[in-house]
Formats: sequence, C-alpha cells, structure tokens
Amino acid sequence: MKTTADTQRPRQGADILRTALRRNIGAMAWGTVLMGLYQAGETAFPIALGLIVEHTMQERSLGRLLLSIGALAVIITTVSLSWRFGMRILQKANTTEAHHWRVRVAACGLQPVARDMDLKSGEVLTIATEDADQTADIIEVVPLLVSSVVAILVAGTALGLADLRLGLLVFVGAAAILSVLGVMSKRIGASTKEQQARVARAGAKVADLITGLRPLHGFGGNHAAFRSYRDVSTEAKHQAITVARVNGAYAGASLALNALLAAVVTLAAGWLAFDRQITVGELVMAVGLAQFIMEPMKLFSEMPKYVMMARASAERMALVLDAPPVAAPGRGSPEPGAGLEIDRVRHGSLRELKLQVAAGEFVAIAAYQPRAAAEFAAILALNVPPHAYEGVVRLGGQEIGDLPAEAVRAHMLVNPYDGEIFAGTLRTNIDPSGTSRMISEAVEASLLTDVVALHREGLDHTVRDRGANLSGGQRQRLSLARALAADSDILVLHDPTTAVDAVTEQLVARNVAELRRGRTTVVLTSSPALLDAADRVLVLDDGVITAEATHRHLLATDEAYCRAVAR
Repeated sequence: MKTTADTQRPRQGADILRTALRRNIGAMAWGTVLMGLYQAGETAFPIALGLIVEHTMQERSLGRLLLSIGALAVIITTVSLSWRFGMRILQKANTTEAHHWRVRVAACGLQPVARDMDLKSGEVLTIATEDADQTADIIEVVPLLVSSVVAILVAGTALGLADLRLGLLVFVGAAAILSVLGVMSKRIGASTKEQQARVARAGAKVADLITGLRPLHGFGGNHAAFRSYRDVSTEAKHQAITVARVNGAYAGASLALNALLAAVVTLAAGWLAFDRQITVGELVMAVGLAQFIMEPMKLFSEMPKYVMMARASAERMALVLDAPPVAAPGRGSPEPGAGLEIDRVRHGSLRELKLQVAAGEFVAIAAYQPRAAAEFAAILALNVPPHAYEGVVRLGGQEIGDLPAEAVRAHMLVNPYDGEIFAGTLRTNIDPSGTSRMISEAVEASLLTDVVALHREGLDHTVRDRGANLSGGQRQRLSLARALAADSDILVLHDPTTAVDAVTEQLVARNVAELRRGRTTVVLTSSPALLDAADRVLVLDDGVITAEATHRHLLATDEAYCRAVAR
C-alpha cells in the first residue's frame, strides 16, 4: 500500500520540515507571489521618485506629474493589497500546519503504550505547543525569504542600470552579510534547542509537583520539592539568557551590517553624482533604495535564524513522532464476552503469577503487598509492554502482545486507584466521549447521587482541574462512575473505595456487583465489602496466588487473611 507523506513517520527534523513544506506548497506559492509583489512595489517606490525627479521636475510637465502621481497610487495600492492578502494566506497556512503537528504530537503523548518515549508529560506538552508553532513558522519563512530576495534583485538591478558598480555593491554586500549571519544562526539553533529542552523539563517538574501536592504537604516535603523545581527553573533561566544574548548579538550584527551596506551605497551614489557619473534623479533613486533596502536585507538576514529555530523545534518533535513502538502492533480484537488468563507472569515482585477469570465472573484479588497489586494493574493497563515481563496475558485465548493496544483497551478497562479528574463537568468526567448509555446507572452504583443532588446544575456542575472542588471520596466515586459508565467487557478496578466511609463502601460494593452481573470484573482490593461481594477471592502473596475461596470461607479458615483484611 502506498504511504503518503502525511502518514509516514518522520525520521528527523528535516523530514518534518519537508513534509510541512510539501503539504502547503499551494498556499506558499500564492503567498510568495503576493509577497514578491509587495516587495517589488516597495522597491519601485524610490525608483518612481527618482524617475519623477529625473523627468517630471526637470521638464516641468503637468501631464508627466499627473502620470507619476497615478503610478505612485498604483504602487501604493499594490503594496497594500499584496501584503494584506499575502500575509492572510501564509498565516492561515501557518496556523493550520501548527494545529496539525500539535494534534499529532498530542496523539502520540496520549498513547504512551504505543511509543517508547523518555519524556515526561510536561515535556510533551511543550513540544506539542511551542515546538509545533515554531516548526510551522517555516511556512512563512520561505515565502518571506523569496520575497526579500526579489526586493534585493530589483534594487540591485535598478542601481546597476544607473551604474554597474552600485548594483555589484548591493549583490556582493548581501552575499557577505548572509554568510556572516548564517554562521551565527547555527549557534542560535543549538541554543534554542537546549532552551526548549530545559523549559520542558521545568514544565514537567511543575506537572509532577501539582499532581503530588497533597501528599507533599502531608509529610512536609513541599519545601524540598519547591527547591528542586527552583533549581530546574534556574537552569532554564540561564539558558534563556544565553539564547537572548545570542539573539541580541545576531540582531545587532544584522542591523549594523545592513546599515553599513546602506551607508556605503549612499556614499558611493553621492560620490558618483558629485563626479557627474549619474544624474540627480538617479541619485535620488539610489539614496531611496539604500534606505529601503535595509528592510528586505533585515528580513533576508533574519531568515537563517528562523530556519534554524524551526529545525531545532522539528528535531524535538521527532523525539515524540519517531519514538520506536513499545511493542509490534498486532491485528484483530478479542471476542466479546471473553475471559482473562494470566499464565506464569514474572515482573517486579510478581513471580509465576497464574490465574484465570471466567467470562462474566466477579473476582476480587486481595494483594498483601500493595506493590504487587500496582504491578499487576500496570501489566493489564499495558503500561508495561509484553516484552518487558515473562509469561503471557490472554484475552479470550489471544495473547495481548498479538493484539493492538486500542483493541485491548476497548475490551478491557483498567481503572487506577488514582484516576485523574479533568476540568469540565461531572457529566464530561463520567462520559468523556459523550456516547455512554449508562450514565445514570453508573452514578447510582457509585453513589455519586449525593454530589449530583447537591448542585442545581446536577451532572452539569462544574468540576475544576484535578477535581480541586471535590473531596477525596467524591473524586474517587467520580472515577468509579466513569469506569462503570464505559461498560467494558472486562473491568479491572484498583482500590476503588479507599477514600469512602464503611457504610458507603458497603453500598458501593453491592451496587457494583449488581451492575456488573454477567460482565467480567476484577477488583484489586483489601476492602471486606468488595471481597464479600465477589464470586471468589484470590489471595496474592509474595508474587503468587496462595489461596482461593469465598471471602467468608477465607475469614473462617485463614488467619493471615483475617489479619490482612479485617477492619
């Protein structure tokens, strides 16, 4: 099957830039034409003034004066309209391209199991925003570069027609300036890339601190964490100062060299006019062009800097887009209503873990070591790739390593004990996709009804970022409601009731068992209520299943179990 440039995975920053340029070739062509007209019109203005002085003022002809005024009006109109529509086309293409790359980077960041990225979420966020925008700037850079070249060519040619030496002076000076600034732009690209990396690390540190703010306050670690962030932020500040220093040197050198070229052209034209080798009208034209040429020369000399910045940002995007797959993508999907099988899995504290959950069964796993429960949940959630552990996990007899991650997740939902709460409403948190038909049942089963009833807006009550306006128990019940509303074939719950009181826990356990009747459910918990609601309980101790029975039978026969789960 033929693969388009849009679906190919970029191998490096240059490939990303080439893809962006190919995708916007039409907009860039029109933008280049219009911006070229703008620069040509700007250049024509001092040329027209020179011709007015040369012909109109000397001959003192009213007709020629009116014709010259009309020509200036045409030039001004061309300059105005070409700039307006040229920039509109280019900025629309730039914005659209930036959006495209933001979506692609975000899609990779939201599928951590699909790519092996050594980046934190804060770093991915920076890449998906700042780096995507700077990469898309290449759409404007190329047309502006071409248009500035047009202006320099027109100005150099006009001066060359007046005197060949003036034209050569412009062309040689432009080449020399570009060579000097081209060398400096490489330093800017390297410094910008490092600055973006350090800013991203600082952003990732902030995200980590916000996520763990409550537990940090709990044991007094917030001051140490803040000092850690301050160190990272200080590094980013120093690098930003370095980038500003390099950018300042570049801008200063560009301005000085362009002003020097303009001054040299002006002085040379004055000398030639003084020596009567050019006319007064040609002198006016030369002086006007020498002043005007500073703008396209400034634009022309700044382009290498923006190209290097776009290249540096594209290289950082390639870190995400070109990250190798964690596991080879499979095909197919599990059969609906299939069971779950864990066959001799070894990972971390898990050793030779073996268990089976039949389709439609409600099984509770009492893990004596919290670490083992967390590792088991991570494997089922695909946070640990199949090649990273020994043994196999099967859904309906098919190994999850042979299935696409999307198919596994569509079939089996693993709800973590610290499920994230998003800014929005209760409804959008319970049903992010807006497709669930079990919202009311999930709200009732999780006993979120009291939260809904408390507010006049009901399910449309606003939820702040990370559930800041909800209590711990309310956040946990909201997360549980979201998991139940998904109505997955297999639902895995990890400690879903640790933040609620005993009475609520009893009711939630009974409701979950009733709602999930006939659907496969696995609960990792030490809650007596959930253990009692399960069809059977598996005891996970020291990485293996050591006992299997109902909750009440284990209470009557297993003293260690009693000590572990009794409250």
